Amino acid sequence: MLILLFILLVFLFAPVLFMNQAKFGKHPSGKAMQRIKASGHYRKGSFQNLNPTPSLTGDASYFSIMRDFFFKKIPNRKPHQTLPSLKTDLLHLSPGKNILVWFGHSSYFIQVNGMKILVDPVFSGAASPLAFTTRSFPGSDVYTSADMPEIDCLFLTHDHWDHLDYQTLLRLKPKIRKIVTSLGVSAHLSHWGFDTNRITELNWEEEVVLRPGFIARAAPARHFSGRGFRRGQSHWSSFVFQTPGFNLFLGGDSGYDSHFKEIGARFGPFDLAILECGQYNPSWKYIHTSPEETVQAALDLKAKSLLPVHWGKFALALHDWNDPPIRVRDAAMKTELNLITPLIGQEVNLDIIQAFDPWWEKMKA
Repeated sequence: MLILLFILLVFLFAPVLFMNQAKFGKHPSGKAMQRIKASGHYRKGSFQNLNPTPSLTGDASYFSIMRDFFFKKIPNRKPHQTLPSLKTDLLHLSPGKNILVWFGHSSYFIQVNGMKILVDPVFSGAASPLAFTTRSFPGSDVYTSADMPEIDCLFLTHDHWDHLDYQTLLRLKPKIRKIVTSLGVSAHLSHWGFDTNRITELNWEEEVVLRPGFIARAAPARHFSGRGFRRGQSHWSSFVFQTPGFNLFLGGDSGYDSHFKEIGARFGPFDLAILECGQYNPSWKYIHTSPEETVQAALDLKAKSLLPVHWGKFALALHDWNDPPIRVRDAAMKTELNLITPLIGQEVNLDIIQAFDPWWEKMKA
């Protein structure tokens, strides 16, 4: 009887102890929660999208999604060889260069008009609290936090594990001068020891002047948030980042909706739109864009160039790993968009139009 009671207690308390780990972060409280409730986007106990957004569609259920995720056989879901990459020396960049370096998935570095920014860095090799379920592809982890220079501004779009990485942020902490993030996310960061004076949380439509001529604005996205059982306790955002020489759209995660056209009308045209293009599925079509929708979103934003991200590092959906670049390239070829598809780590010159080889086509099937 005592043994059975002990086993029962283990089953009851093990999940609680597991989710009490620091990496899960904290929910907002106190004055932060008061601001959230007054934001205009927090209703019925959680943040909401502009338009109704079901998490799942059709006959899909969380059980069927998890069953397919772990047991459905998709031969090309992960690459069968090491991904090719380059290594740009970010620690010794000429300050006059205007460049972008993609690290795979939704992590990238931009140096523009002398400012160094980093977006949603994930260098830990996993995108889940259970690391063995979401390991990064071989070859996609050529950069570490040690390779990053001092960062003038770190942008964090939302708190999902593939965008807000506990281990990476702890290692980057001494290098980060300022953080701009979505409303509610700073509860995690302060729990992890970040100086709240360096954090600026933005509600949609709010902006901050980072330095003269550099403005960051939070804009809508169609998604959700959460690192545990409770969803929507912090917001999710895209960011309009304006500098003296560039107008950039940092998309974060978002399903397709009318907000892209509205942002384009208000703040476009954009020199570059960085938009998610991966981890899609008909069962969750409202919270992630298909590659064709990614191209349409870039057109709605009045973007001159498109960098498709959210692929090339993790298998978080049920499509082939190289389906996103194949389909987005086919869709972009029907438009006048300049499509940017670099290798992981390749230096992208933002001052010129570059040609990029379809490197994924050279990988073994």
